Amino acid sequence: MGFKELMTPKPAEVVRIVDETPNVKTYYIKLPNGMERPKPGQFNMLYIPGVGEVPISVSDVIDGTVAHTVRFVGSVTYVFKNLKVGDVIGIRGPYGKPWPLNEYKGKDILVVAGGIGLAPLRPVIKEVIRRRNEFGRLIILYGARTPKDLLYKYELNKYGKTPNTEVLLTVDRADESWRGYVGVVTKLIPLIRVDPEQTVAFVCGPEIMMKFTIIELARIGLKPNQIYLSLERRMRCGVGLCGHCQMGPYFVCKHGPIFPYWFIKRYFEVEQI
Repeated sequence: MGFKELMTPKPAEVVRIVDETPNVKTYYIKLPNGMERPKPGQFNMLYIPGVGEVPISVSDVIDGTVAHTVRFVGSVTYVFKNLKVGDVIGIRGPYGKPWPLNEYKGKDILVVAGGIGLAPLRPVIKEVIRRRNEFGRLIILYGARTPKDLLYKYELNKYGKTPNTEVLLTVDRADESWRGYVGVVTKLIPLIRVDPEQTVAFVCGPEIMMKFTIIELARIGLKPNQIYLSLERRMRCGVGLCGHCQMGPYFVCKHGPIFPYWFIKRYFEVEQI
């Protein structure tokens, strides 16, 4: 594939839109002909004509469509708010390294997500559930600012009803309807029972949340080679050309966004473990 073709978005139709929270929606986009099916953890570059493009993780792949969960925080993503079913946007990808699920068949999978960080982990959860007999326990720890900010509320209960699966939810600020845990997601980690030799952790959320998660995971016995992070920061081009996502000698878009913690620990500024 030539450079021009690599960098040219393909037209793709928005076929479904799901309201998630007051400032987050999930857009299901029909995969263009010839576009590779994304793997859990990969991302696409989404282009709004006349506005610009942004890297957005894949949050689902189903029936010939790819889903992207978008929070309206910037000049490009805010325009997504006005998209309607039938609109056409540009898409290129998929890019990046996926979560290494197939390397951990038979292991317990611990998912730790904060806020919008559940989006790139949602395909992991769905894949483990789909191939339930190939993995051990599935533990999902998820935290959001308020109950209204929890993503995929229509699915969270279903996850917990899956065999050999545990789901713990928490919010920073509760309202009168909330009956669950209150506090940051890292406070859930001491509440779970894990076999450190049998467990691998997949983590995504705000950077500060991931740093404290790493520390808590170390306290329950996980080593740096048992922790994987999604680092979707400062990406612009998606193919390692612009340099905005450089971290040490690595480019997040090209060498990640999924990294084993041991691989980047010297650049991630976390208390040594």
